[in-house]
Amino acid sequence: MAATASSNLLSASSLKNKPFPISSSLSSSLSWRLPLSNIFSVNVAVTRRVAKRRASFVVLAMDAKPTILVAEKLGEAGVNLLKGFANVDCSYNMTLEDLCTKISLCDALIVRSATKVNREVFESSGGRLKVVGRAGVGIDNVDLSAATEHGCLVVNAPTANTVAAAEHAIALLTAMTRNIARADASVKAGKWERNKLVGVSLVGKTLAVMGFGKVGSEVARRAKGLGMHVIAHDPYASADRARAIGVELVSFDEALSNADFISLHMPLTPATSKMFNDESFAKMKKGVLIVNVARGGVIDEEALVRALDSRVVAQAALDVFTEEPPPKDSKLVQHEMVTVTPHLGASTTEAQEGVAIEIAEAVLGALKGELAATAVNAPMVPAEVLSELAPFILLAEKLGRLAVQLVAGGSGVKSVKVTYASARAPDDLDTRVLRAMISKGLIEPISNVFVNLVNADFIAKQRGLRITEERILLDGSPENPLDFIQVQIANVESKFASAISEAGEIKVEGKVKDRLPHLTKVGSFDVDVSLEGSLILCRQVDQPGMIGKVGSVLGEENVNVSFMSVGRIAPRRQAVMTIGVDEEPSRETLKKIGEIPAIEEIVFLKL
Repeated sequence: MAATASSNLLSASSLKNKPFPISSSLSSSLSWRLPLSNIFSVNVAVTRRVAKRRASFVVLAMDAKPTILVAEKLGEAGVNLLKGFANVDCSYNMTLEDLCTKISLCDALIVRSATKVNREVFESSGGRLKVVGRAGVGIDNVDLSAATEHGCLVVNAPTANTVAAAEHAIALLTAMTRNIARADASVKAGKWERNKLVGVSLVGKTLAVMGFGKVGSEVARRAKGLGMHVIAHDPYASADRARAIGVELVSFDEALSNADFISLHMPLTPATSKMFNDESFAKMKKGVLIVNVARGGVIDEEALVRALDSRVVAQAALDVFTEEPPPKDSKLVQHEMVTVTPHLGASTTEAQEGVAIEIAEAVLGALKGELAATAVNAPMVPAEVLSELAPFILLAEKLGRLAVQLVAGGSGVKSVKVTYASARAPDDLDTRVLRAMISKGLIEPISNVFVNLVNADFIAKQRGLRITEERILLDGSPENPLDFIQVQIANVESKFASAISEAGEIKVEGKVKDRLPHLTKVGSFDVDVSLEGSLILCRQVDQPGMIGKVGSVLGEENVNVSFMSVGRIAPRRQAVMTIGVDEEPSRETLKKIGEIPAIEEIVFLKL
């Protein structure tokens, strides 16, 4: 078998080089606490002893009904969906102070574009807020960094208003070319200015679609139907998808210099902020017409006024603005050659209901433990991958939880290596969820933070925890995603010396058997125990009667044993006994076991 190169996934170079401390008194909660911050749940086939619960990463206690705050008007169909699962508080037109006051009582928040969900909101939530739903596409009004740091999932509704936004872009385009708004105002003013309001045709003209996502591609389809030649610029778009629609992907400068019409459909990011400025306008054909139904901030509005005054831009049709609503004395809004609408891109009856349903389903899915397909601050893992990896996800968390409890109090964990053994090629094995769950297992037992797929990398980096991953490529069938997972913690002392490998690291290894997680190696000792309940690890001299002696002590103390397993180096030499127990033994019970002749060391671990 061959080992692939190790890769560093988490770096703490921007932090002080301090390991996060291991408390001598370990908390070992399985996170059956409120508020919880896990964002997905995976059903796993279970047998006798685990049939009473799901192998899952729970969002809410079963008897707790979540509270969802709807901060802006949402379609009735969406609100009704929410009410079927949660307590719903519809409070509109709140100030930031009002929102911060309410948010500590809420598990989810739904907003449109007007409500700013900033860092103060997440800090005020006290960790309870689990999901923010943006009823629409853009998420520039949500502080994604703060959401991620606080383990809060952010979801949007990117598909329901796609057609409405595209139709509005085409409506503004045609309204400009035929001077509809100016003609309407002229006639209502008692004028009849046919010669002054001569328009231009669309057929044969070149439209540059800037941003070839869902809305941009729908605009392109409709423009093609109007007989236009369509080019597009989007550094992330697929050339094959563009060709399938009959669109040519070009560079930014090519799009500007060749377009008769420009339609903007990119998100507002630091890279796109004021992308259309004096320099950009200078590269355009004289007399170009511009439509913006994306985000106002992508245009430098003062520069656009200058371009309109110099006739470089003949007309502009704008549905969005840097400040909404714009100032009443805005030169841009009042400009004769500008057609404006009040952010109506998604404002159709059908789109409003569709967005309401889409965001309600996404928020409810996240609260129920499903990883939403529209999550914007978590790695997207397809449902079929999650289902296949389900038992390995549970194994990963338990190995992390087991490994960190083996670290002696006072030691610091800062370097962890995770090894995945699989017959699959690296590109066919997505380990992001597994890495997140190992981080969860390593961090939660020794801290008061909650770790999930959203914030796992951030929390690990924040605590100076450097995790590297290594793949071991095995021969054989790739039918099963993994053969085993191994977790090693370097440069620490162990409270159970037998957990130290030949290389001087704490090492635990596990497999999935019958879709249940099993511990298969501790240090250099081979074991085979199901990772359920709690474990007692004993290092002993291998001799007859040891299982009976330990079992008798536990029985006398009314501690029920679910299984026992012994792994040894060789007959009559050292061995490790692994005992599964349903109850936590008292200190006195553990002391009695430790006093049995031939028992050399003992440790109790909660999983």
